[in-house]
Amino acid sequence: MATKKAKKKTAKRTAKRTATKTARKGGALVVVESPAKARTISKYLDSGYTVKATVGHLRDLPQRELGVDVDEGFAPKYVTIRGKGKQLAEIKRAAKKSNQVLLATDPDREGEAIAWHVAEQLDDGSKVRRVLFHEITKDAISEAIENPTDIDDQKVEAQQARRILDRLVGYKVSPLLWRSVKTGLSAGRVQTVALRIIVEREQAIRDFKPQEYWSIDAELEAKRKRFGAKLHKIDGKKLELHSEKDARAVVKAVKGKPFVVTAVQRKQRRRRPAPPFITSTLQQEAAKRLGFASRRTMRTAQQLYEGVEMGKQGAVGLITYMRTDSPRVAPIAIDAVREYVTTRYDERYLPAKPNVYRTKKSARAQEAHEAIRPTDVALAPEKIRKYLTGDLYKLYRLIWQRFVASQMMPAVYDTTTIDFDIDKYLFRATGSVMVFDGFHVLYADTKEAGEEQTFEDLAPVPALEKGDEAAVKKITPNQHFTEPPPRFSEASLVKELEANGIGRPSTYASIVSTLRERDYVRLENRRFNPTDLGETVTRVMVARFPDIFNVEFTSQMETELDKVEEGELGWQTVLQDFYGPFSKALESVDTAAMIREAHDVGEIEKEPCPTCGGKLTVKSGRFGPFVACSNYPECRYTKPLKGDKAPDKPTDEVCKECGAPMVIKAGRYGEFLACTQYPKCKHTRPIPLGVKCPKCGGELAQRRTRRGRSFYGCSNYPECDFSTWHRPVPDRCTECGNEGAEQRSTKARGEYRLCLKCGNEFSVEEAVADVAGK
Repeated sequence: MATKKAKKKTAKRTAKRTATKTARKGGALVVVESPAKARTISKYLDSGYTVKATVGHLRDLPQRELGVDVDEGFAPKYVTIRGKGKQLAEIKRAAKKSNQVLLATDPDREGEAIAWHVAEQLDDGSKVRRVLFHEITKDAISEAIENPTDIDDQKVEAQQARRILDRLVGYKVSPLLWRSVKTGLSAGRVQTVALRIIVEREQAIRDFKPQEYWSIDAELEAKRKRFGAKLHKIDGKKLELHSEKDARAVVKAVKGKPFVVTAVQRKQRRRRPAPPFITSTLQQEAAKRLGFASRRTMRTAQQLYEGVEMGKQGAVGLITYMRTDSPRVAPIAIDAVREYVTTRYDERYLPAKPNVYRTKKSARAQEAHEAIRPTDVALAPEKIRKYLTGDLYKLYRLIWQRFVASQMMPAVYDTTTIDFDIDKYLFRATGSVMVFDGFHVLYADTKEAGEEQTFEDLAPVPALEKGDEAAVKKITPNQHFTEPPPRFSEASLVKELEANGIGRPSTYASIVSTLRERDYVRLENRRFNPTDLGETVTRVMVARFPDIFNVEFTSQMETELDKVEEGELGWQTVLQDFYGPFSKALESVDTAAMIREAHDVGEIEKEPCPTCGGKLTVKSGRFGPFVACSNYPECRYTKPLKGDKAPDKPTDEVCKECGAPMVIKAGRYGEFLACTQYPKCKHTRPIPLGVKCPKCGGELAQRRTRRGRSFYGCSNYPECDFSTWHRPVPDRCTECGNEGAEQRSTKARGEYRLCLKCGNEFSVEEAVADVAGK
């Protein structure tokens, strides 16, 4: 055993020397996800290194087929993602010229999978190594390159298992929604459960029956200070007043009685600082404090991680990796923040020993990740504000303050409880006074409306002793009604998902955005409201797949994926255990029953067929459910389900063939412009997007290929053949000023714009800022 350990150590040292030697020769290719990350890393490497970006995933399951061989151990079929061939070819060419390939993608499952896919596409795997860093700083990159490792197969398998699970559910279940509810809908393994949580909360609100109750408040004065006391107990029992009559009886019983102090209890309570952020808590606090949606938070955090241009310093990575569920902090960072606290504040604010925060996650997860923190605590937000956009500054300040506060002393409060026994009625006054602000000098958590108050929120009470009497100014009965549970905000939904083990921190933003993009939920007054469509999808999915789309099962699947990553469970075992019950549920699906669950078809089936007088029924078709005559094929009468067809919308567009006004109609492939003189004039055309064609100046509009795939082309086709797969938006280019850009998005970079005219890439924030400045 000792010999084996010695050999392993020797191998590691050899690998380290080889990596350093190769780097000195200048023959190393470094592969990362995003161009921004590549720019920042390049700054810290010598000229011998070449840095290439994959721009997100390069390979994935095919779009138009399942891509999973269930009978062959769930073997995935990977293909190069459309549009990524150029990036892959560039990386292959660079790899051939290099003596070593260092895969420096993000330190999570997705990053590991990207690294694995790149390695699989290279001819010489012997020169491929994995490098890991959790912050983009010179020291972290040097340390990673000097200590290369191998690709973590277990992490890759966990990502692959998740991807295949999601593909099986989406590919097998979504068509059922098309046939029973509406074409174009989607169901997801995790998103449908998140939707169910929102819908069930809405149902709980509807079913809620408010209960009347009363409280009694006494307004008192002592030592020239007014304060309040509440009726706490009656005959030593919990307060229960359910009517005005009961409340008035209490007021009458205590009226005119002296309020003499019968007991005083004083305590000192401490409020410890919260841990530094992990992904979920960052999303929650940014939503509450800054009003940021989860996707906006993660996009901004990614920019801070990958690097921000800071004048002569160039691009600087300002925070550690933002997808983490560990509050662990590296010792060197703890030393730095303790030194900062000592310098900035007096010694009372620094604990004798560093504050330590733990998570319930496995030791392996603890060891691999750090909390989200500034890479250099000396870079205070105000110090670098001139280099940051509004969003970058706000989020960086939040992360920086939370981290520094996490290594400060607790806030200390003196709390006082004063009891007044008036016969069988116990009135109680409670108050608190901060005696040491501690970490509150820098940071305090934000509460949402409706969150329960704590001792920190109490007002001070006078310093009374047993036997002291307080003057009674007023005794007031107050009517209340119990309230239903609140709708979820973005922060509370993320908290609920995390508490129930639904998804993982890195997936919360995409879960929430998908629900909104599919119009399953809408955000009103910063609270999620399910749409009719969202409720219908939930009703149908839960009725057909009660054991698949439930919280407990989904949480169990997440635990099993974690076990795959930790090497405790095989990825194919997880898939097999899932697919058995799932395939049986699929086999038992009754599409007619699903249609009945989705639509009220009772009245339709009472109507006679207007063509032959036969019985009407609801059937499932390629483009969704429809009404048809039961005498088919003798009678071919059909019509859309009632309510499926939206009313025609008038527009300012004019028919190019007859000059009549045009309206927006809904078809099987979405909305389009149609002439109001139909059927006399059958002219139609796509709805313009408000963006001019960069080639001829015509209007760009959404179109479809013969196979039904969406693309965007010029309205002057065939005279003009301009087309693009990416949706054009009317954003002004920051380089050439052209008003028109492609809407693009990658996992690594988030959403950005590419100018239709000059090809310049610019951020959404820059586009928004330009609009705001007009």
